Amino acid sequence: MTKRDEIKLLGTAASPYVNRVQFVLKLKSIEYEFIEENLACKSELLLTSNPVYKKIPVLFHANKPPISESLVIIEYLDEFRPDVHRILPSAPIDRADNRFWANYIDNKYFPLYEDLRQTPGKEGKEAVKKQILEGSVLLEEAFEKFSNGKAYFGGDDIGYLDVVLGCFLGWVQFGNKHNEFNAFDEVKTPKLAKWADRMLSHESLQGIIPGNETLMNFYMMLQIHKPPRAA
Repeated sequence: MTKRDEIKLLGTAASPYVNRVQFVLKLKSIEYEFIEENLACKSELLLTSNPVYKKIPVLFHANKPPISESLVIIEYLDEFRPDVHRILPSAPIDRADNRFWANYIDNKYFPLYEDLRQTPGKEGKEAVKKQILEGSVLLEEAFEKFSNGKAYFGGDDIGYLDVVLGCFLGWVQFGNKHNEFNAFDEVKTPKLAKWADRMLSHESLQGIIPGNETLMNFYMMLQIHKPPRAA
């Protein structure tokens, strides 16, 4: 068992990128200390431990150099504790395929939600919603391929893409509610809709996915520090 003071995680409860690291730590039964970061006024700890991107999360493990970027961190944790709930598949081609879709989720799909927040006017927002729904259909197809008829992207149990996409579910629900649409439609993406329900009820995600109040506070902070584009 890793001692709690050996691993520290710098982040904020509303960040899905921090949530995915918390998710893996919980899946692997690794104790850690959580250090809350104020993104409206970034700490010296963040600026010095991640001087390149100046972003959360940052993982500190004993006397090793700080580790930044959520995907890098969860792969590090998977290698650090390979005997407990392996996240990535064992075959190199399967790992490559998983990483491809993780890159799509982080760099193409989820950024559309920030684009939706910043886009002014009903017509512009409807265009972004359409892109999100098109992306959801692609993810439905990916789920069918990876799950092979089973419950998760990882098959019988939670795997890498379940962690990568699952950490966004709180924000997906928040976006659905405040923009009056459903990203995981029960008609167009029925398997993904059932997967989302399954993930949200999974014991390992309890207490990790932030609630509506936490998300709203973070959303309002974004509205102030990164306001929507002018119409």
